[in-house]
Amino acid sequence: MSTAPLAVEALDEAGNAALRRLILTLADSKRLMGLRYSDWLLGAPSIEAGIAVSSMAQDEWGHARLLYSMLKDLDEDPVAVEHDRPAEAYASVSSLDQAMPDWAALVGAMVVVDGGLSAVLDSFAAGSYEAARNRVPKMLAEEEFHWSLGVAWYRRLAASVEAATLLRAATMRLLPPMLSWVGADDESARAMVTAGALGSAEQRLATFRGSLRELLALVEVDVDAVAADDGWDAARGRAEGHPDEEAVERARGDKNRALFVE
Repeated sequence: MSTAPLAVEALDEAGNAALRRLILTLADSKRLMGLRYSDWLLGAPSIEAGIAVSSMAQDEWGHARLLYSMLKDLDEDPVAVEHDRPAEAYASVSSLDQAMPDWAALVGAMVVVDGGLSAVLDSFAAGSYEAARNRVPKMLAEEEFHWSLGVAWYRRLAASVEAATLLRAATMRLLPPMLSWVGADDESARAMVTAGALGSAEQRLATFRGSLRELLALVEVDVDAVAADDGWDAARGRAEGHPDEEAVERARGDKNRALFVE
């Protein structure tokens, strides 16, 4: 991958749109990931697990704010992007569109969804976009805790017949759309590869699959045999649909807009 600095001002209209989409998808996904963690602050199976997901939710929202702030490089107001868009404008990965129905699903998301976001962030941090090179490594350092907790819980649930059934179902629901997104090779993704801001689709996908292969085998999921989701919307860089309205209202802070202070 090229490490020559990416001159944002030199990007053409298509390149500018591609960088915006990449940043927005990562930021929106982090915001939604934080919401999905926050849903389990009181419903986790132990006090310790609840404290852990509380910390993880805060991490994800902090990561989202840092990513949204990169939009300033593209002459876009991050505050408006964060707080003024409807649900159908969100670019977050589709695996986060709905709330996690049980703890096994959340654990699956820790590994599959959060892990997929980290695989792409790692590629972004190694690329030519200076803001990503400077800011993303700290995010990835914090993500190491998320990954270690996710792996520990995944192994624990996989050892129980009943929990393993739920975990496998969640994994098979969350994984195909993440494979589509991590390995995206549409015009926008290729523009970022050409600019040196991302590694190739093959590299990103190989990293992601490799991180999951041994762990998912515990619930009899062969990550190499799972196909990507084919319901891809190239214009938005995600599967069709959008996050549920309730989640987006929370993400925008609709109930507290009168108290909003930047």
